[in-house]
Amino acid sequence: MSVLLELAGLTRRYAGLVAVDSVDLAVAPGTIHAIIGPNGAGKTTLFNLISGLVTPSEGQISFLGHSITAAPTFRRAALGMGRTFQNIRIFGGMTVLENVLTGLAPSFKGGIGAVVAGLPALRRAERAAIARALDVLDLVGLRAQSDAPAASLPYGDQRRLEIARALASSPRLVLLDEPAAGMNPAETAALALLVRKIRGSGTTVLLVEHDMSFVMDLSDRVTVLNFGRRIFEGSPAEVRREPRVIEAYLGPKVAARLAVVAQ
Repeated sequence: MSVLLELAGLTRRYAGLVAVDSVDLAVAPGTIHAIIGPNGAGKTTLFNLISGLVTPSEGQISFLGHSITAAPTFRRAALGMGRTFQNIRIFGGMTVLENVLTGLAPSFKGGIGAVVAGLPALRRAERAAIARALDVLDLVGLRAQSDAPAASLPYGDQRRLEIARALASSPRLVLLDEPAAGMNPAETAALALLVRKIRGSGTTVLLVEHDMSFVMDLSDRVTVLNFGRRIFEGSPAEVRREPRVIEAYLGPKVAARLAVVAQ
């Protein structure tokens, strides 16, 4: 499959405001694909459309060859889509392991009757879920903290815990919404290594991020938004040289001065 996720003419209007304007996007499997743009460019709205938190005004979304334009969030998760958010959303009073197990809840088989009866099949399913959660904690480097309260983790580890929960169900695609936000340089470097490990494990990564060094060093492909529209897409090297991208971030006057200096 050459395309894992495809957007065609995706649009979201709020009264007179067009937050996302006719965006086309194709994410190839096995890649790290970044979406960047200045504040107000429509990046998070686009993520909300892809993950099903917001309904498109127009356009189509296809995932793994299935139209998911009108699909609820649980259907997208069942197909193999995971997501994190800008603001950390963990259960602080639960352990690190319990937080990851919540990411497996939609796929956990067994009802209240099986729980009460203590059926062997349910116990096997529980052991399998715990083993999977511990494997994911290994991947993100948090297995040693599995029994610790999630709220006791430092900020960077809480970010990694949220990523672990999104990975628990073995998604084909994970959406990372500003994963490096608030991290110090050491935490950001560790996060970059983790994102590469995620891609290496077979999960495609689509990320929104403001840290340009992080994006440019990590991504295979970069899509640039401005005022809700896609203004450019290419490799990190191509994005660095593109005048429209420079203008979107720095403004037309600064971009013009830079162009003169470069001549």
